[in-house]
Amino acid sequence: MKNQKIYPWVVVALLWVVALLNYMDRQMLSTMREYMAIDIAQLQSAEAFGALMGIFLLIYAFVSPFAGTVADRLSRKWLIVGSLAVWSLVTLLMGYCTTYDQLMWLRGLMGVSEALYIPSSLSLIADYHTGKSRSLAVGIHMTGLYLGQALGGFGAVLASALTWQQTFHWFGVIGVAYAVVLSLALKENRVPVKPSSTKCAAETRESVWKSFSLIFSNIAFWAILFFFASSSMPGWATKNWLPTLFQTSLNIPMEQAGPIATITIAAASLIGVLIGGPLSDRWVKVNLKGRVYTSAIGLAMMVPALVLIGLGHGLAAAVAAGLLFGIGYGMFDTNNMPILCQFVPSRLRATAYGFLNTVGVAMGYVCTLVLGRMQDDGNLGAAFAVLGIVTALALVVQLSVLHPKTDNME
Repeated sequence: MKNQKIYPWVVVALLWVVALLNYMDRQMLSTMREYMAIDIAQLQSAEAFGALMGIFLLIYAFVSPFAGTVADRLSRKWLIVGSLAVWSLVTLLMGYCTTYDQLMWLRGLMGVSEALYIPSSLSLIADYHTGKSRSLAVGIHMTGLYLGQALGGFGAVLASALTWQQTFHWFGVIGVAYAVVLSLALKENRVPVKPSSTKCAAETRESVWKSFSLIFSNIAFWAILFFFASSSMPGWATKNWLPTLFQTSLNIPMEQAGPIATITIAAASLIGVLIGGPLSDRWVKVNLKGRVYTSAIGLAMMVPALVLIGLGHGLAAAVAAGLLFGIGYGMFDTNNMPILCQFVPSRLRATAYGFLNTVGVAMGYVCTLVLGRMQDDGNLGAAFAVLGIVTALALVVQLSVLHPKTDNME
């Protein structure tokens, strides 16, 4: 009984490290552009760099629905272990790149491997944790993503102290080693499909296309899909372009701009998770819409933050806007899977979250490319302010459409 109570939190701890590596390995590229451009001339163009960041998102978006479908049918443990091993090996190999095309191919492969992780991990955590701890457990896992994002902001610092090649090498080795640890410590916890009176359990799982049909016939899922995608644009914008915006608007070197941008938002997002997770878990006990309301508070905080990020002036305004955005994003992010659990049964959650990732990351891809062009034109700040309007629209849809009838759909 004691192990049954402790091990679900051990799972969160194990996956927290994977989440950290997931975002750190993808994020550190965004701050090492200046050093890499010395050896790979194409990276001197912001548009070309945006395309390099964007290819990851494009491939990630394409693979995500299939990754979720696979996670609902195969061992999530081995999908997680395998994806970690592959993207860590890709990180290692990026240190050997000498051409822009080589980087593009490896970033694409990283998109495939990392797409397998989030649907599998969040579905596994949701199955280990009941409603009374679900938002908190998901939120703690998300703090690994935030810290990974923050540590990725030190890519320029490490590249200046070592080389950009050695930075990729070391983080790749660390990930491969942890994949071995995870293969020994992580356990699957598949919720069994309940058999009907005439069919055995093995026969009751829907076909892939039937699963898709069930998900997309749910009006609530379309609403979740919309506000998730809309809020993903500013999320990816801050990940991929906020260090650059701070560098230009504050007139400071990337060694300072990268950590300021990533640490400010990551630390604030951690605070948002610690507020939004427990608040949601308590609020839903007295009002089934409590998770939706908690998420909505987060979105409402992101709107003015994005405007201030884009149009504000000075270090104080930049840090204040980053803190406000991070707290709001943490409150929003920690409740996405718990809200999904209110409208989608366990056997379909990884598939459903895969589709969320697909549309969210696809919007992030478009946003990353557009912001690259706007940076070349000197309009990056205005683009961030416009994203505040998009987030406000997502907030209206969320509050208008989502009316849960249970906290855990079976």
